[in-house]
Parts: sequence; C-alpha cells; structure tokens
Amino acid sequence: MQQKIAAHNQQPNPDFCGLSPEQMANWLYAPWHELKNVTINTPDTLSSSPVMRYLALMLDEAEHHGGAFKATPKGNLPTKLVKQASALLPEFAIARYAGHISISDFAGHNEESVNALHYTRVLAEIAGILYRRKGHFHVKKSARKQYQTQGLQAFFIPMLEAATQRYNWGYFDGWEESVDLASVWLFMLWRLYTHTRVDPLIDEVITAFPDILSYLPERSYTTPRKQLGHMIESRFIERFLQFWGFVIIDPLRVSNAEAIKRKAEIQPLFEATFTFHI
Repeated sequence: MQQKIAAHNQQPNPDFCGLSPEQMANWLYAPWHELKNVTINTPDTLSSSPVMRYLALMLDEAEHHGGAFKATPKGNLPTKLVKQASALLPEFAIARYAGHISISDFAGHNEESVNALHYTRVLAEIAGILYRRKGHFHVKKSARKQYQTQGLQAFFIPMLEAATQRYNWGYFDGWEESVDLASVWLFMLWRLYTHTRVDPLIDEVITAFPDILSYLPERSYTTPRKQLGHMIESRFIERFLQFWGFVIIDPLRVSNAEAIKRKAEIQPLFEATFTFHI
C-alpha cells in the first residue's frame, strides 16, 4: 500500500499542470534550501532591480555615516534617500509605463508615498540587514562586513527569501480575506514564466487549489474569481515581480468596457535568477 501511495504521489497530475503531488508538496512546504526542480541564482548584475538598487542606497548611506543614518521623526527613511530612489525610476524597465503606473510605487516625496521603497526597507528589516534604534537606521555589523567584501549580491538571496517566506503579502492592501498566495509563489512563478498570461494563471491557481475560493465570499459587485484575480495581480505580479524587476506588465486593466488580455513581459533578471527543471 505504501508503494502504491508513493507511486501515485510521483505521477503527473493534470490539475497541477503536470506536476506530481510530491513535487507540489515540495514547492508548498519545503525549506528554501530543499526546493526541488528549481535553481535560484544570484545574478551577476542587479542594476535593473528596484528592490536591490534601493537597498544599495540604504547601505551606502549607512557606510557614509559609520554604519547608521538618521530616521525622520516618524521613523521613516530620510528625504534625501527618497529623492535618490525616485531619481532611479528612468533606469528601470517600468519607466516605459511611467505615464500610467502609480507614481506612489516608485517615486514620491517621502517613504510613505513610495511603495517599492517602503517594501524594500521592510524586507531589509525582516532579512536582518537593517534595524531601527533610537531614531537611527543601523546596518548590522555582519551585514556591513558582507557588503564591504561581497557587495550587493550578498543580500539578493536573503532578501528574496524574506519576500517569499516571511513577508506579509497583504501588507499594502485592505483585503480582510485570508488568502495565502505566498505559499504558492513558486507554482505561480513557473506558470507565468511558461505562458506569461494573467488570465490562465488565475484559472490554474483555482484548478490546483479549489478551496482558495472559499475564502472569498460572493459580493454584489464582483465574484470570488475576480477577487482572486485582483489579488494575484496586485500582490504577486505588481508588488512582488515588478518591484523586484522580474517582469513588467501594462497596468491598464480595461478598455472599451472589456478586460484586456494582460501579459507579463519576462525580464532578463528573471531568467538570470530562476531556472526550472520541469
């Protein structure tokens, strides 16, 4: 019986887009260092990643002041650093949509108005790189040594692990429903890389995890599927993949009262980071 169960769990399952239950369980529950059939690399260059460029600004500011720099009275990053981060916008692939994309994502007058910058600071704290104490942001001594000897690449994997394993993906939005998209991030990443289309991705998540819709009640103005679609687009594609520089996606959702068939444009940084062996 055990052999039959094991054999069944190793067979491709069409509901999982051909993954076996064993492989899916690995992607859902395995620790970072035990993930199978995917290789996660540190790219040679991180210049196209907003998250990593913003982290570099924080680390450099700390280096210029002996390992720490002053926070604002509200406990946010200083205005000088926010201006430097905002000035980087034209260098990112998202700049082609600068006329449409929310200005609060990548540029603004303070940290609270620049979502991608605030996201980066939160990740740096979760990853144990940065901490705030007595009105100052401090870079941990071990992190300073890593930065001095290994450069920015030393923090790519720790930051990515923090983003996918420990960060609250609902942090920026007001949805009360408890939908854990972070646990299925690798499955969604693989599917989006396979076909780059948003609508099929939503359907594949529903097919693989049908219970997920039970967390989204019917409403007079929308359906559970549409709610899930908005969550996947905002939490996974826009505030994860786009913040990191892995994809770009046209922010427009409707045209002539009809939904646009949205596609994600895979960026070189994605291909330099993730290799699937499926």
